[in-house]
Amino acid sequence: MAFNLSSVPDYDDLPEVKDMPKGCAWGIFDQDGKKDMVGTLNFLTPDVVRNAALEVKDGISISLNWPINAMTKLNVPGRAAPEHKILYIPESMAALPFDQGKSWDDEISFNTQGSSQWDSLCHFQHQDSGLAYNGANPTREALSVDSTESNTMPTLDHWHSRGCIAGRGVLLDYAAYAEEKNIEFHPFDGHRITVEDLEACAAYQNVEFKPGDILLIRTAATEVVDKMDPAGLAKMMAAKLTGLHGCEETARWLWNKRFAAAASDSSSFEAFPPLKPNGSIGGMKDLASLGEEEVFVHDYLDAFESAWIDWVAAECAGYLLETVSQSQP
Repeated sequence: MAFNLSSVPDYDDLPEVKDMPKGCAWGIFDQDGKKDMVGTLNFLTPDVVRNAALEVKDGISISLNWPINAMTKLNVPGRAAPEHKILYIPESMAALPFDQGKSWDDEISFNTQGSSQWDSLCHFQHQDSGLAYNGANPTREALSVDSTESNTMPTLDHWHSRGCIAGRGVLLDYAAYAEEKNIEFHPFDGHRITVEDLEACAAYQNVEFKPGDILLIRTAATEVVDKMDPAGLAKMMAAKLTGLHGCEETARWLWNKRFAAAASDSSSFEAFPPLKPNGSIGGMKDLASLGEEEVFVHDYLDAFESAWIDWVAAECAGYLLETVSQSQP
């Protein structure tokens, strides 16, 4: 059954959830007594998807995938490098009682956070309670089930039954906007992109938002990693990430725009590290509540707002810039 978009309350009208911060959307998408598993993907109603398809003009598809080994060069602690194994089938399947011919298989092992990917709604939990979206309690055991039917966690496999994700993507090329407006900016300097910045960028680039949009934000971070020159490497060593300003205003804006999902080419999506109210550096666990001046948006979007966040490469920005330049007199 398609979800009724008009039934969704704005951020300030979301009902209170016991022991959870303001702005918790648990239960909003539940239907017929069944707990929802896909969060804001419910904004992708048949009408929203149909109208998105009507906007297709060029018929060009652009992959937003980054190479699976793109971050191997950074040696991120705790994130194993991908392993690619080539198998010659006559050897690997020699036990089968028939001729395999000349043929090949391959096997790949990788950490899903090591390149472009979507975060599940239990990737990062509410730190005080340990709970994820809609009250899910992720444990190693709960996350280790081998079928979606037995999976009670709000993970990505639940996308399949609803047709995965298809909708209208809207790009805010903040890197290009900052350059054109002479805003001091680097993808790895911890620059905080405010709601005011996002709205100004959208107006400048003639982007109009609609309910169910999939928001894409370009900071040019993947391009810096790909280039890996001394200047970029020095910036990366400071462990600062440019992204959305982690505050309640940002959370309110994202929810009230009714985005089905949001993605960026910055691995954190929000600016990192987060700051405490006194301006000192905070950690993920320090900022688990919207009652503080600054929040870790991963915590809020994954656990409370049920918004899917992604980390993508930004090839579409280049295509759009080329298309715009060709269309101008």
